[in-house]
Amino acid sequence: MAQYTKHPVAAPPTAPERESTGHLLLRGYAIVVFFVAFAHTAIYNLVGQFGAGIVMILLTLAALAIGVPMLARAQPHPFPWRRLPWSALGYVCFAILSVAWSQWRGATVLTWLLLAAVTVNALLIAHAFSWHEIVRALASAFKWILGLSLALELWVSLALRGPLLPNFATLPTGDLDPHWYWVRDNLLDGGRIQGIVGNSNVLAIICLFAIVTFGVQWALHARWHTTLALWMLLAAFLMLRASSATTYVCAIAAAVVLAVALLIRRTRTPGARTRIYVTCGASVAVVVAAVIVFHKPLFEALGRSADLTGRTDVIWTKVLERAATHPVFGNGFSSPWIPTDPSFDGWITDHGITVFHAHNMWLDVLMQLGVVGVLLMAAAYFGLLWRGWFFAADRPRWDLRADRPYSPLTLLPLLFTVILLVQGLAESTPIMLWGWLMLVLFSFKIKSVPLVGVGLSEQSRVTERGQTARRIP
Repeated sequence: MAQYTKHPVAAPPTAPERESTGHLLLRGYAIVVFFVAFAHTAIYNLVGQFGAGIVMILLTLAALAIGVPMLARAQPHPFPWRRLPWSALGYVCFAILSVAWSQWRGATVLTWLLLAAVTVNALLIAHAFSWHEIVRALASAFKWILGLSLALELWVSLALRGPLLPNFATLPTGDLDPHWYWVRDNLLDGGRIQGIVGNSNVLAIICLFAIVTFGVQWALHARWHTTLALWMLLAAFLMLRASSATTYVCAIAAAVVLAVALLIRRTRTPGARTRIYVTCGASVAVVVAAVIVFHKPLFEALGRSADLTGRTDVIWTKVLERAATHPVFGNGFSSPWIPTDPSFDGWITDHGITVFHAHNMWLDVLMQLGVVGVLLMAAAYFGLLWRGWFFAADRPRWDLRADRPYSPLTLLPLLFTVILLVQGLAESTPIMLWGWLMLVLFSFKIKSVPLVGVGLSEQSRVTERGQTARRIP
């Protein structure tokens, strides 16, 4: 007999699908990789050279243990072999080939293993995670670095009440050069702080990356807006206290590129885009010419010497002299330089410390792998910049519909790439560790998933904390 009911004829409500424990552990692993890559000097200062090496070995073995079964099962989706960043992988292959003619074979093998480890981890993260998950993992790693940096600075200033040496050494510090300190106890006296990474320039650039990442999350309407705002304020505070002129220039360049990308997004016709490109190109040419002509007063205004703190007169001169001995194939790969190797020990020193890179990524590559290496590196970064620009500037489209909204997330790879390229004019970090990690990760991810939220790799994640992961019609 039919029964009267007030309930609709529909399936009973169910709880939303949750991510598996294995995927949550994999996400935690990605955060650890980002933390170790960006805060590698903190690992070095904490557990020493051998301890840092063991950490990288363990991470690489974990990446292989995770990645090989994933490739064998083709899960959660087939590996896009044709979309690999071939220019970057060509650079990796050419680096190991340089053992045949290297002037420092031991350093070449050792640093190439580090390069290969970073490459493997970058490919795994790009393949295993969606765009939103990558941004979340980056944000989590930056929060750990910023939080621990503030905690360590406070502990040194309030509890230790004096500078801290690496590995918590208790040697007399009165006669040591401040460059030997892990933390100089400058938080309360107005000096430059170093954070957990032990280097003001590295801390400042990490803070800039963190501000970009948190800003993208804010624009994605992530949850906990107040918390995100506080993290951005902390990052801005630490960046100002680190006082890195290179980071300030990177921030200006990123802001300009962001403004141009947003202008391009607002255009409606190809002619309007052309006018913006011409105007911006002419403006960049004028700015570059002005910097070349008036570089001395500009550097003085930034609190830096005209020779970029000894770069042009000492470091770059010696690097160019060594590069001239083997200009085509270089002297052998070594990023970073191994200070204990006889070829680098005492070759270039700063405050009594052997310098471990050329403070210019292009000169560094020229010395190590010659003109061939420079061409491979230029192809890798140009390819990422080219794809990153159109990834950010073009409206997502895969059919006749041309009115889909832009995603703020597509700005992240472009801004990171611009920061890396500008920083590479005064530092060599864009060709090693976290710089290389970002290059390989974003190059592979943009090529394999050129549309955010579209494709099996993006739609396989049902829930995203802080933003809605749904199928795009």
